[in-house]
Amino acid sequence: MAIFGPRANLLTKAVMLSAVPLVLFLGGLIWIIPVMNYTTHSQFAPPQPVPFSHKHHVSDDGIDCRYCHTSVEVSSNAGMPPTETCMTCHSQIWTHAPVLAPVRQSFAEAKPLRWTRVYRLPDYVFFNHSIHIAKGVGCNECHGQVEEMPLTRQATHMYMLFCLNCHTDPAPRLRPRDQVFNMKWQRTSETPPAEALLAAYNIHPEILSDCSICHR
Repeated sequence: MAIFGPRANLLTKAVMLSAVPLVLFLGGLIWIIPVMNYTTHSQFAPPQPVPFSHKHHVSDDGIDCRYCHTSVEVSSNAGMPPTETCMTCHSQIWTHAPVLAPVRQSFAEAKPLRWTRVYRLPDYVFFNHSIHIAKGVGCNECHGQVEEMPLTRQATHMYMLFCLNCHTDPAPRLRPRDQVFNMKWQRTSETPPAEALLAAYNIHPEILSDCSICHR
């Protein structure tokens, strides 16, 4: 007596065929979910104690990045401005604006504002702002068009591939050092060739993908 009926083979094949798209779908989720903006926090502006606008301060008022991020040229950390820096202007303008109440309170109590970090790298990754600045890498290569952001957001994910794409081919991302903080800079016919900048900055792409460059 047969254990399986005549339709057993047909049913088995149908189940196996239906399992294929399910496996592909689950595999796709494993690949896609980690790089979604929701997961990487790209394009999301976290809440801050004060809704600071780079668009207003940089694009509209023309304030240089280094006015607030004073250590970006000499330290691994770009630095955050103390409240005294904010009050340099805001003791004269918008002095009683409700939106700036946390700034005034911070200044009066000598307690720094607690800003929410926008970019967060794993502890096992070493990143140095100063070396990138010294090698002619503009701010918006990593931070995007931050000068147009009403609220600061992460312009892109900071996965290893993002860094490696630049480290293996840095030439197109280099600019003259005096243009590093020019957020509107565009390459022109007068710009030194990428190869010349590589030589001038003593950059050797063949070693930039070594593990020890970022993992120390």
